[in-house]
Amino acid sequence: MSLFLTIAVVQLIALMSPGPDFFYVSQTAVSHSRREALAGVLGITLGVAVWAALALLGLQLLLHRLLWLERAIAVCGGGYLCWMGLKMLRGAWASPSGGAPAHAVKLADGPWRAMRNGLFTNLANPKVVVYFGSIFSAFVGDGQSAWARWGLWLMVVAETLLWFALVAGVFTLPAMRRGYLRLRRWIDGCAGAVFVLFGLHLIFARRAA
Repeated sequence: MSLFLTIAVVQLIALMSPGPDFFYVSQTAVSHSRREALAGVLGITLGVAVWAALALLGLQLLLHRLLWLERAIAVCGGGYLCWMGLKMLRGAWASPSGGAPAHAVKLADGPWRAMRNGLFTNLANPKVVVYFGSIFSAFVGDGQSAWARWGLWLMVVAETLLWFALVAGVFTLPAMRRGYLRLRRWIDGCAGAVFVLFGLHLIFARRAA
């Protein structure tokens, strides 16, 4: 039981650290709808489910033996994050300030695309790979039984879903939406810049390594 509690706390800290997943959910929530934001949350959760399952199946060993794979993931993931950020920046630059329509930045045209974008945003973030390939794998060693390992997988997936659903709920509050409409250009611009900076950091940091 102490292992489950430890993993739950570590996972919560990782989730609360601002990153591409958080910025995608919050930006989708304030600029689109609760339904699309929750679809994005589902996509992110699916991505976490994939990485957690790979960690249980030996992701750490794979990355250790195939260093080029981690670098390739970093470059491809960084490129995708830069592309998402440039879309936000283009939308922020092209739209008028003030009472612009909330759907001007077309990051999520419907739940299906929102879920797809959420999934790709999570899969494209090599920091998630590092987390599940090192920290998570270190806690879940070979000495754990099968039920404990997959019980931890289920807990991590559920915790991710609940946390980002909470984030989506907070950012779809009317007060958040009113504030977004007043500062839409600045918020979209800042979110886009964050995505681009994340992507560039991942690309060049990994290449330097």
